[in-house]
Amino acid sequence: MDPTEFKRASHAVWEAMAPGWDVRHAYFEERARPVSERMLELLAPEPGQTILELAGGTGVVGFTASPLVGPSGRVIVSDFSEAMVEAARRHASRLGLENVECRVLDAERLDLPDEAVDSVLCRWGYMLMPDPAAAFAETHRVLRRSGRLSCAVFGAPEQNPWAGLPSRVLQERGHMPPPDSGDPGIFALAAHDRLRRLITGAGFSAPQLEEVAFTWRFPDMDGYWRFLTDAAGAIALVVGRLDADERERLGRGRRARATFRRPRGDRAPGRVGRRIGVLARS
Repeated sequence: MDPTEFKRASHAVWEAMAPGWDVRHAYFEERARPVSERMLELLAPEPGQTILELAGGTGVVGFTASPLVGPSGRVIVSDFSEAMVEAARRHASRLGLENVECRVLDAERLDLPDEAVDSVLCRWGYMLMPDPAAAFAETHRVLRRSGRLSCAVFGAPEQNPWAGLPSRVLQERGHMPPPDSGDPGIFALAAHDRLRRLITGAGFSAPQLEEVAFTWRFPDMDGYWRFLTDAAGAIALVVGRLDADERERLGRGRRARATFRRPRGDRAPGRVGRRIGVLARS
């Protein structure tokens, strides 16, 4: 797909995903807490600093950073989806976060001056952008000297069967390119070498990479499928383009090929995922 057309389609999908992320705000905060906490440990924000969160969705990571910079600091939670930003504003207001500003920003063309922020956070974002090189370059531009970037992307498909399984089915049926094609997607930056090249190519020092494990939990297969189609935008973007018959075939296939079963005594079967945590300095 042409990058401009992809971005237009991606924006429409994330606008549609916003209600699903809104109602799952607490779920994302709880299940992905190991990733958020490690990102902030690596970032090591200080009181009075300004932190920018890119592709922030409903603001889970940025909100966690808010008390770390204190009342004299500022957190800018941003997303290119207006509906996501509105949801983030509601949650920030509900939580009484007075040092948080929610803005619509395109990570590939940031409407911010040079050296505007001390640190940047981005969880689940760069891998889904049609031009990640431009996004990393823009991140570097808006960071002050010695500023830090802490981001997270998904590891390899075999480490993330919750997304690897449906992605493989979509690839086999010709609806999704393989993860090494260079196209945006959940696993687009799983390869450490490509991730390093993009980061250093934008002007950052060699990044520190590490893996962080976490667990998604779903009540049943239907809950898992709703998560994919209501909150996993990269998969929903592909599924949404299919006709009703093909979506039904995929639905039957995901039941037949599912690799997890309800454990005895466990009412919430889940999926384990891994993300690559990244720290880079400008």
